[in-house]
Amino acid sequence: LSLYTSPARETKYVENPQTQLEEGVSRLRRVMEPYTAWCQQMLRLTLEARASLSSALCSDFSSEGCGFLQNPPAGFYPRLGVIGFAGIVGLFLARGSKIKKLVYPAGLMGIGASMYYPQQAASIAKVAGTQLYDWSLQGYIAVESLWKDN
Repeated sequence: LSLYTSPARETKYVENPQTQLEEGVSRLRRVMEPYTAWCQQMLRLTLEARASLSSALCSDFSSEGCGFLQNPPAGFYPRLGVIGFAGIVGLFLARGSKIKKLVYPAGLMGIGASMYYPQQAASIAKVAGTQLYDWSLQGYIAVESLWKDN
């Protein structure tokens, strides 16, 4: 035996086999990866839009708009998020016709806004109700005049 050389050892790396739980988690991560990437992208876009909107309001309009966005009333952004989410849900529900794509998001956003701002919703409903009544009355008169002419 030589003091300066040692016999070469043959080592081999053996990886531990994955358990069922580890396989399930890795499969779930692979399936969910596009969705998490989409959510991260939407969050980044939202933050960029918020920053650009804030800078646009501060520069173009008065300092009142800038002050409102920097110091919003309590619960403003969560309310805005709920109303916006209602619009997105309306887009998902409105598959098919173009009229549904206009009516569903606007209707759900209106319902969401009326939950948080009931006095403003009541005043808008009063004005819209009188306008709708006037239009229906005009239509009734037009149809009645056509009916009598025949």
